[in-house]
Amino acid sequence: MAQQQKTSRPRLIQAMVDAFRMPDLRRKLLFTLGILVVFRFTAHVPIPGVDSDALANLFATEPLLGMLDLFSGGALKFLSVAAMGVYPYITATIIMQLLIPVIPRLQALQKEGEAGQRKLNLYSHWLTVPTALLQGYGQLVYFQNKDIFQGAVVNPDTGNLLPLPMIAMLLSMVAGSVFLVWLGERITENGIGNGVSIIIFGGIVTGLPSNLGRSYLQTGSVGLISLLALMLAISFFIVYVSEAVRRIPIQYSRSLFRGGKMYRQSGGTYIPMRVNSAGMIPLIFAYSILMLPAAIASYFATPVGAADPNFASRIVSLFGTEGALYWGLLFLFVIGFTFFYTMVLFQQQNLAGTLQKQGGFVPGIRPGRPTADYLNKVITRITWGGAIFLALVAVAPVLVWVIPGGQGNTALLLISSAGMLIVVGVVLDTMRQIEAQLLMRQYEGFLK
Repeated sequence: MAQQQKTSRPRLIQAMVDAFRMPDLRRKLLFTLGILVVFRFTAHVPIPGVDSDALANLFATEPLLGMLDLFSGGALKFLSVAAMGVYPYITATIIMQLLIPVIPRLQALQKEGEAGQRKLNLYSHWLTVPTALLQGYGQLVYFQNKDIFQGAVVNPDTGNLLPLPMIAMLLSMVAGSVFLVWLGERITENGIGNGVSIIIFGGIVTGLPSNLGRSYLQTGSVGLISLLALMLAISFFIVYVSEAVRRIPIQYSRSLFRGGKMYRQSGGTYIPMRVNSAGMIPLIFAYSILMLPAAIASYFATPVGAADPNFASRIVSLFGTEGALYWGLLFLFVIGFTFFYTMVLFQQQNLAGTLQKQGGFVPGIRPGRPTADYLNKVITRITWGGAIFLALVAVAPVLVWVIPGGQGNTALLLISSAGMLIVVGVVLDTMRQIEAQLLMRQYEGFLK
């Protein structure tokens, strides 16, 4: 009877029940949830002197802040001590990945295996601190120019932040960012999933109910239903392409001694080459470059609604999300950065050399240089699919303009392409890890 009741449940529900029945896996899941609770408390600790009403109005008029808030895990809209989120660490990691091919010392560390990888991770952590200092200072100056601060932290004559309060704010924001990275690493070591990604995922998901509520008030029930249908369609598109791989067959020849004689045995496997092997990194590159002109020009722009906007105000308007130039450049930049980042990662892997050392070969292709040329040709072809996929997802928020009443910023940010990629990617990665834990213990999984 118990077995009949167990098999009558849907596979996904039964898998989650089985997961919570296992003490070690239940501990991992509860630990991850506990860390997310700590993160959400940290995200609501504001730095002193912030005018919350002025900050809310600024977010309502500046759509570009929504992207920065995305990578902060929803903490920037409160201007909390965790306002930068884990973005400085992501930036530092990307910089390290780009420096490895050009610095011989870093290349040598990468070839040293796990010990070398720990050293590279340490360098990324060191680079996170100066990156966070620069980013935090830029954020404080930006919000200072937008008159977000008030009270004792502001010079009444100039309206600028006083030196000591600015230093205290900057150090607290850097400490908050480092603390979030530490929380993420605790999840990676003791919980389920990639900790840094789950931190960002937690911020996006917790903001979803309020965004849906505001979208309903703005667009009505028809607009909300259309928006949800669009989000589901984009999610299906992301899952379909993210799981797509090109399998390259590999043969291994090895010798075995048996009974005093040598025998040749051949075994086969394959190399899975993902269509989208760059993840969401190209989107980060593209967004960062496109936001830079508007962010710099905003320091010198005239107030909104001024009778005679200056050149800086025109730059802000030109690179705004309401114009066709922004979306056209975003589409092209994402394609370009996808090829660039994919090729950088692929060259670092040196698959042809690794296969040759292990006695492996692609059937019909000679080992060595011919194999490298063949693999480069394959990765270039399939990257076109991944690049166009990422570019289409990047410009997907434009579709909200066909939704009744969907011209508002809330709907635009609600289906942000980077946010959708993060949510879907984190869910898939976490499900794979739970699936692996279940299969190790001879439970039925749910990804078949």
